[in-house]
Amino acid sequence: MKRNKAVIAGIGQTEFSKDSGRSELQLACEAIKHALDDAGLRPSDVDGFSTFTIDNNEDVDIVRSMGIEALRFSSRTPHGGGGSMATIAHGMAAVEAGLCNTFVCLRAMNERSEARFGIAHMTPTASNKGSGSGFLEWSMPFGAATPAAWTGIQAQAYMARYGLTNADFAPISVQLRKNAATNPLAWYYERPITIEDHQSSRWIVEPVFRLLDCCQETDGGVAIVITTEERARDLRQKPARIAHATQSIPFDTETVTNFYHKDLTVFDSGVQCAKELYGRTGLSPRDIQVGMLYDHFTIAVFWHLEAMGFCKPGEAAAFVKDGNVALDGTIALSPNGGLIGEAYVHGMNLVTEAVRQIRGTATNQVQNVENVLLSAGMSGAILSKC
Repeated sequence: MKRNKAVIAGIGQTEFSKDSGRSELQLACEAIKHALDDAGLRPSDVDGFSTFTIDNNEDVDIVRSMGIEALRFSSRTPHGGGGSMATIAHGMAAVEAGLCNTFVCLRAMNERSEARFGIAHMTPTASNKGSGSGFLEWSMPFGAATPAAWTGIQAQAYMARYGLTNADFAPISVQLRKNAATNPLAWYYERPITIEDHQSSRWIVEPVFRLLDCCQETDGGVAIVITTEERARDLRQKPARIAHATQSIPFDTETVTNFYHKDLTVFDSGVQCAKELYGRTGLSPRDIQVGMLYDHFTIAVFWHLEAMGFCKPGEAAAFVKDGNVALDGTIALSPNGGLIGEAYVHGMNLVTEAVRQIRGTATNQVQNVENVLLSAGMSGAILSKC
């Protein structure tokens, strides 16, 4: 039996703001409608769906509100934004197995105007439920009650081993804000920063993260439409082939942190993702032109670069400082501005930019793009030209 090849045929998103003025369900429906319109499809075509365990929109409400006639497959992926590319993996698997013809991946949230993820979390909430059994117990005795503090504990181990300071993170923030400054869809459009701006921003977790090391809090929605390559030939847009997508939940791994690991400086889930993605596709870091790397904090970009094989352990700071992640560098980093510069929709806006780069329609279009890597830590994907 001939295997169906899964592709992304449509992308959609709302505007990104700090106060959407509407419900998360409405944001979800708007994003899905935009994605279906982009592909040239109708709600009645949708028969598969995936979102996050922490998304507040119920499948039945999406079906009723959108006029979807019947779902044949639905799923929810754990681990917050770290598992964002798992929605793509589920869609790929469902379409290639013949379970679905039109699969929608979704994330919609009022994460600034309603449930802010950056505040202290003393008990399980929408932003941490289902995120692992132990990370609050590890964090709370030390007063670590926010994502910045949780990540900061692990970051200090990396900084200590490789002799880094917060100043070494500044080039990441500056590059992402530079990219966002020329992207009209970005919250920080026309607002670049300098190294001095980064170093004068207030401390969030001293001595690890300043304000400009942190991703945004955003209201918005993003949707992705997956179908078969054969069917996409008759649709509206040039498809982006899903070369492969995967989840990664290694032994002794948590969600925001890896406190169970013997070596806190190793991004174990990312290493496993890299092995799976490169092994399944036959590609290597040399074949990747654009890296959409989950930048919830600046140091995460270092971890992704090393785990995905673009540089050796401990070399990411020098790799970045030498200009390798510029738009014309070895690996162009998030040309849309990423989660720091464009918006924070739990990584799903990294997917829309990856598709635009494959189509050749991005605002900050990188030249000669054949393959785009998406790395979220506990999930990943490679998109390629058909």
